[in-house]
Amino acid sequence: MTTSSTVLIVGASFSGLATAACLRRRKVDYSIIEKENTVGAPWRHHYDRLHLHTNKRLSELPYHGWDAAAPRYPARLEVVRYLEDYQRAFDIQPHFQTEALSIRRLGDRWITETNRGRFESRFVVMATGAYGRPGTVALAGQESFPGRVLHSYDYITGADFRGRRVLVVGFGNSACEIAIDLIEQGAAASMAVRSPVNVVPRDILGMPVVEISLLLRYLPPRLADRIAGPLVRGVIGDVTRLGLQRMPYGPIEQIVKDGKAPVLDIGVVKLIRQGKIRIYPGVDRIAAETVQFANGHTANFDAIVAAIGYTRNGAEIVDAARDRFEDLRLQIGSQRHFGEDGLYFCGYWVSPTGQIREIARDAKKIAADIGKRK
Repeated sequence: MTTSSTVLIVGASFSGLATAACLRRRKVDYSIIEKENTVGAPWRHHYDRLHLHTNKRLSELPYHGWDAAAPRYPARLEVVRYLEDYQRAFDIQPHFQTEALSIRRLGDRWITETNRGRFESRFVVMATGAYGRPGTVALAGQESFPGRVLHSYDYITGADFRGRRVLVVGFGNSACEIAIDLIEQGAAASMAVRSPVNVVPRDILGMPVVEISLLLRYLPPRLADRIAGPLVRGVIGDVTRLGLQRMPYGPIEQIVKDGKAPVLDIGVVKLIRQGKIRIYPGVDRIAAETVQFANGHTANFDAIVAAIGYTRNGAEIVDAARDRFEDLRLQIGSQRHFGEDGLYFCGYWVSPTGQIREIARDAKKIAADIGKRK
């Protein structure tokens, strides 16, 4: 079976739904495929405690706001409901349980082979995201560990670890929220942190820090960090006193240089100061239940949660995309290959003003460009 449309969208979470809505507004016909059986599938699989780390005003998709009753930082299930409501509002009908296996250019068309037939289109929008595939957990000696070793993707709730000693590997936003959840659910949590970090408060003087980033977005990253630095230090303090290493540059410059977001603190700093979460350096090796760290210290644990991040999900299946990954480290307006050969990527750039806000902007720009070219 072959399905033809002007545009094929791959993925039906934030990026895919936003792109579909924007194309519909421009009366551009499209097909959208999703390998799971629901929209917003990643949000249905995340841990229970997860909340958006950006406020809802900066987390809206095009042409459809959040319900007024939603809190400033919506919880995971509220995000799922929002995406379901968005799907209904724009009558988006994905081909579910349809996974793209290969995407190749043939003449002036794109041929996408899936487990449920072929899709032909003039344009393809990859909307599978920058954080789709869990990284591989590979700690030296982990095969000898008698307890559970799991990626944060498989973590659901701290209640599963009540009364146990748990080591969280990593210090990103998921790692920190999981550590908080473990403490709240009665586990003993420690964190192994190998690399220097930037930590910023989620709110400063009652204002979401992302809103402050929005005010500073036109400044050079280093200057913006210098201006915001005193406010951040006034709330967070000196992270080296917490046993962490401080990055040699600020959080906005980190996004530009490394393509990674800083930690938005929602309470982990307080728990570290109180001694409820212990900080260790990176893991050196594991021998049975004993973990040895880079400084030679050892400690025993019952479980290990590796919050080691994600990789791009699915982009590698596009033959023409392999030389464009570096381009995706830039926002759409600065990408050299934006829309080249009718191929687009929505939601791959990590933004200092919020990932969902950037997805909304990407979707509008992509739909506008396609609208001019169709």
